[in-house]
Amino acid sequence: MILRNPNASIWALSAGLRWHVRRSTRLTLRLSRQSSTATTSNADHGLTIDGNTYATDSWTNVPLSILAQYGRRLHIQPNHPISITRKLIESRFPAFQNRNELPAVVTVDQNFDSLGFTQDHPGRSRTDTYYINKDTLLRTHTSAHEVDVFRDNTSDGYTISADVYRRDAVDRSHYPVFHQMEGALTWDRNASDSSKDLAETIMSSLEKLPKHDLVVEDPNPPFHEERNPLQTKYHTPNEAKAVAAHLKRSLEDMVVTIFAAADKALAASGQGAQGEQEPLRVRWVEAFFPHTSPSWELEVWWRGDWLEVLGCGVIDQPLLNRAGVSSRVGWAFGIGLERIAMLLFGIPDIRLFWSKDQRFLSQFDESQPIRRFQPFSKYPAAPRDVAFWLPKSDGSVVVDTPASKTSAPSAAGGQVTEPMSSETPSFHENDLMEVVRNAAGDAVEDVSLIDSFKHPKTGRQSLCYRVTYRSLEKTLTTEEANELHEQIRQELVLKFGVELR
Repeated sequence: MILRNPNASIWALSAGLRWHVRRSTRLTLRLSRQSSTATTSNADHGLTIDGNTYATDSWTNVPLSILAQYGRRLHIQPNHPISITRKLIESRFPAFQNRNELPAVVTVDQNFDSLGFTQDHPGRSRTDTYYINKDTLLRTHTSAHEVDVFRDNTSDGYTISADVYRRDAVDRSHYPVFHQMEGALTWDRNASDSSKDLAETIMSSLEKLPKHDLVVEDPNPPFHEERNPLQTKYHTPNEAKAVAAHLKRSLEDMVVTIFAAADKALAASGQGAQGEQEPLRVRWVEAFFPHTSPSWELEVWWRGDWLEVLGCGVIDQPLLNRAGVSSRVGWAFGIGLERIAMLLFGIPDIRLFWSKDQRFLSQFDESQPIRRFQPFSKYPAAPRDVAFWLPKSDGSVVVDTPASKTSAPSAAGGQVTEPMSSETPSFHENDLMEVVRNAAGDAVEDVSLIDSFKHPKTGRQSLCYRVTYRSLEKTLTTEEANELHEQIRQELVLKFGVELR
C-alpha cells in the first residue's frame, strides 16, 4: 500500500574520519561502531540482518549504506517528527489496531505475489528493489504485510507504519529509506445486523463519524465502468457507494486534523497571515491502483497550491480472499509520512530526518503543539559534474527517471507503472544513484542529469550528471568535495566500465 532502529547511521562518524580515510576502511570503521543489527560477511556465510543470516546469490544488491540504516525505526522514535506525524494520523482512528513494529525483511511472496503483482511489474526489478537474495528482500511498501494482517483478523481496522526501502533518486525529497503508513477498515457480511444489509450497516457507521465544514470537490460518480470500475463480481453498487462514502469522510476528517495543525504551527512561527482567510479545500481525483477499485487520490488546496496527499480505494476483493477473509469488504489508504512531516514542520530536506544532530532533534516535542523547524545552518553547495561515455552495448540506457513516482503514496500496494522489460538495461540511473550514496552518503544533496548525447557515427552514448555536495553538518572544503567526487568517478569506471570525459 500506499511518496525507517541498529541505532547508528553509516554516516555517523566524525567529519574528519568521514572524509579523510579510504572508502573501504571507512565502511569497516562505521559498521564496527554500530550496536549492530545489520552486518555483512563473505559469500560462504551470507548476509546477517537483525540477528538472522540469509544466503546471498546473484540477486543480492543491498549495500552496506542501506543496511546501516536498517532498524533505526524513526517512526517510533520518541519526539521524532516522523513519529509525531504518525501519532497525529493515528489519533483520527482511535478504534484501529496500530502495527508499528513489523520486520522489514520480507519474502518475495509477501511483497509481490500475495498482492497479485504480475511477474513483469517493474517493482520486481533489481534496479528498483533491494534484494537480499532471489526469495527475500527489504520491503518496498507496507502492503507487504497486508495479507498477513487481514489473515490474522484481530481488528476490523488497522494501521501499519514502517520503514520501506527503494532504490531512488538523490535529491532533497527522496531517500532510499522512507516511511509509509497505510490504514484499512473492513466489515464482515456475516456479522451484519439481521435487519440491515451490509450497505445499511456501513452507512450507520458513517453517521457516527465526525462532521466537518471542508469544501469538497467530488465531481465524478462513485464508480465508472471504464475509468474506475466497480468490482461487479463481488460488490453491489450500494455496497461500493457506502464503502466509498465512509472512506472519504474518514480521510477528510484526517486531513482537517493534519492541516489545522500545520496552520497553527505556521501562525505560531509568525508565518500564518498568507492564505489565512482562504478555506481548506479538498478534491477527489479518480485514480488507478493495482489493489483497490474504485480508487482515488486525495488532493488538498492549502496556501495557494494543490497538494497530493494520499491514495485510497475499495479493497480488491481477491486480496481479501487470499487472506482467507472472503466475507469481509472494506477500504484502504496509503500515505507517505515524510511528505506530511515536511509539510507540518517545514522541514526542507529529507536527509534531516536521519540527522542525529541535537540542533535538529531538540526542536521537536510530542507533548507540545507542533512547531515549525528552525534552520540552524545553511552550508554552501559544492557542485561537481561527472561526464562519461557508456560502453557500447545492445542493452537499453535508462536515465532521467521520474523519481517522484517511486515514493509516491498509493493504495493497497504499489504505484502505477509500465510493465517491466525483459531486457536488463546496460545502464540504469538508479545504479549511479547507488554509487553516489555509497561513496558520499548524506553529503550529497542532489544528483541530476544535465546532458545526454548519442554520437551519430559510433552510436555511443555520453551522459553528464551534476552532483551537488552540501553537508548538513559542516562546510565541505574543496579537498573534501574533490575526494568524494573522485571516489564516485572511479567507482563508475569499475562498476560500469565507463570512459570518463
